[in-house]
Formats: sequence, structure tokens, C-alpha cells
Amino acid sequence: MLMRTDPFREFDRLAQQLFPSTSGTWSRPSAVPMDAYREGDVYVIALDLPGVDREAIDIDVERNMLTVRAERRPVSAGGEAQMELAERPFGVFSRQVMLADTLDTERISADYDAGVLTLRVPIAERAKPRKISIGDGQEHKEISA
Repeated sequence: MLMRTDPFREFDRLAQQLFPSTSGTWSRPSAVPMDAYREGDVYVIALDLPGVDREAIDIDVERNMLTVRAERRPVSAGGEAQMELAERPFGVFSRQVMLADTLDTERISADYDAGVLTLRVPIAERAKPRKISIGDGQEHKEISA
């Protein structure tokens, strides 16, 4: 039900591992790692955003394109502190997911706990299996002229 939209995602992930000091910008955000799975009649998308304030997360859906964008700023160590090691990435992070037509984009819910943004996307009622009743044929008889 979810479709990948970025064929170069693995290259971005590899570059992030090789050059961890690079930070995302608004014009070229860093990728957000995610898991996606189905839980009954709901698709769950979990995105890792450790250290990001809830207010710095933006979630949009336009047609079937879900976009999550977040920003983590560097921690201010204070006037007298001298940074000895800085490995945690900061900057702008983004992830786009193409949602299938069978998902209900009007009822997406989001929770943020312990640095993990969890989105729940229910399957649309029209896409769920349903029984079709069989008529006795009387309703569709042609009218003779």
C-alpha cells in the first residue's frame, strides 16, 4: 500500500554513513530513516527523529504524497564551553512517502514519543473487502415495448 518514491535513498543513506558531519539544508534535507508495516486495517509509519522538538516537525499530505519535514538545531554549549566532539547530525530532515489510493488520507493520526514519530494511516472503507448480495433477477428484467 506504500510506494517508494526515491530510488536514490540507499545512496543517500550510504553518503550519510560515510560523511556523518554533513547536515541537511532546506534545499537539500537529509533523509529520515523509517519503518512501515500493516497492523490490521491501519498502516503504521515510524520515523526516527531523535532530539527534534515536537514543534519543529511538519507533516503535510497533498493528494497521496505524505511529507514529513523536521529540523534539529545544534545544541548551544554556552559561552565558555568548548565543543570537543560533535557527531550528532543537525539540520533539516525530510521524508516523502507515496500513499496508495486505498488509504484514507483524511484520517491520518500522528504521535511523537521518545524521538519516534508514528503515523497511522487507515485503509479506506471502499478498499476493505465486503460481501456482495445476490439478487433473484427480478430487479433487472427488461421492459418489453
